[in-house]
Amino acid sequence: MPTANRGEVWQVDLGLAAKVRPALVISVGFLDQERALYAIIPHTTAPRGTRFEVSLAVPGLEPGVFDVQGLRNIPPSVLVRRRATLAPEQLASIESAIKSWLGLK
Repeated sequence: MPTANRGEVWQVDLGLAAKVRPALVISVGFLDQERALYAIIPHTTAPRGTRFEVSLAVPGLEPGVFDVQGLRNIPPSVLVRRRATLAPEQLASIESAIKSWLGLK
């Protein structure tokens, strides 16, 4: 089973309705006694222009946004392949949008 790391963009299979799409792993790794789940932010090429969408230029991805309102948990079994890794400043912009959406700043 694949292992993902925080800041990596993976191709994930989100099921029939949501389809296979890139998503950013935002959670830290889990330990053996913890639930085997990753928190992800999906990438979409159909932005709505909301304040919770973060547009980043990521090599290998079509132009689009990471939609922090799409935050969800997935099991490792739906990870298909690693696509990219965000730079620290890119990850910081995602973190800022998450904090804003959740009212943490």
